[in-house]
Amino acid sequence: MMPLRTVFFSGLAAGALLAAGCVSVAVPEKEKPAGFQEIVSQAGNKVFPAVVYINAVAGDMKLGRAQSSVVAGSGVLISPDGEMLTNWHVIDKAQSIRCLLNDGRAFPARIIGSDKDLDLALLKLVLPENTPPLPCAELAEGTLSEGDFVMAMGAPWGLNRSVSIGIISCASRYLPVNGMYSLWYQTDASISPGNSGGPLVDTTGRVVGINTLGVRSGGTVGFSIPSTTIRDVLPRLRKYGKVNWAWFGFLLQPLRDFNRDIYFNFAEGVIVSGTEPGSPARKAGFLPNDRILAVDGRKTTVATGEEMPGFLRKLGLLPFGKPVVFTVARDGKIFDISLAPIAKGDVEGDESSCPRWGLTAKAINRFDSPNLYFYRTRGVYLFGVVPYGNAAQANLRKDDIILSVNGQPILTLADLKRAYRDAMKNLNENPRADFVVLRGGQRRQIIMDFSNDIQ
Repeated sequence: MMPLRTVFFSGLAAGALLAAGCVSVAVPEKEKPAGFQEIVSQAGNKVFPAVVYINAVAGDMKLGRAQSSVVAGSGVLISPDGEMLTNWHVIDKAQSIRCLLNDGRAFPARIIGSDKDLDLALLKLVLPENTPPLPCAELAEGTLSEGDFVMAMGAPWGLNRSVSIGIISCASRYLPVNGMYSLWYQTDASISPGNSGGPLVDTTGRVVGINTLGVRSGGTVGFSIPSTTIRDVLPRLRKYGKVNWAWFGFLLQPLRDFNRDIYFNFAEGVIVSGTEPGSPARKAGFLPNDRILAVDGRKTTVATGEEMPGFLRKLGLLPFGKPVVFTVARDGKIFDISLAPIAKGDVEGDESSCPRWGLTAKAINRFDSPNLYFYRTRGVYLFGVVPYGNAAQANLRKDDIILSVNGQPILTLADLKRAYRDAMKNLNENPRADFVVLRGGQRRQIIMDFSNDIQ
């Protein structure tokens, strides 16, 4: 198959010869290059059989009560025994997952591993015994360049077997809010709700990314997780059920930080702007403005923000508990600091519901709720409040940190569940709950009357 750019050049060259009055030489049928439409069709036909429509029933507690919602998304099979890639946000808190294959067969699926940081999930179809091998797509090893043609496949708006076409607008887009460990492919191929988790496919029919974000504002801009990033983390998803990132607790800054308008007059290294409380980096003695020159003897430079995710991914995939030697420059001196990373752990706290009170609660997590973690490194806060419910009428608010209920200290969700059960046992005698909460750093005592069942 002729490269796409060669096809276009050949067409332009032929046109120029005809315009000059030259006689074109006939190309034997077997040597004629495939046209663009044929290239797209062949690539699509290779991958479409492996594209899956996903229907997940997910739990949701954001509105103050436990409820279920249906989430539609896409996925792509990457092994004949039913392994499938999709997005974390498609299957987050899923209570059940059903998958519709391109040939009309439907199977349930279970979660093998998922990662919120990358918004990536690995599923496995639950297949009957003796099911023949399933069609699957090839995960590309190389990277793309700006201008390369791609197709976004999936089920936008729940419409199965859909494809849109475009080019790679940027092959290394840095999205600080969404891309701690990975750069993104930016494309003008339409990525709409329901496309999430579907494959981004090149003109050879290989999966080069997983569609994740779509922005519609006077045009269409989509973002996909590159296949190179996915290949890096797949073994850990299979082994741990999550990527299980190694965590040092660094806050890092590139040498040329355009967003903050801060520029360091150095040619190599990466700047430590700070460290997380209680982290291995802080315990090892790292200070703000330290400059990391090498990691285990390998020189490192993060000149711009675009280079940061790759560096963080390398650190995050290091083994736990094994000392790593950082070569550091500080005040004109160069020395080594050795420290071992720990497992990053959960990046989101567990949730629980108290229906009669009209609230849901969530465990404080340093990554998911850093503003609350500042006040309490361990505890429970109000995740959702039912409008006009008992908690709302008592003026309890979202993000209130619960310190105690009826004199019982609340440090975990189990503590809160126990206090709720005790209060419900005494409902007829005393339908009131005495809450002590922390709101914006200030303690407040709030009495809730839950004699009415407002649900």
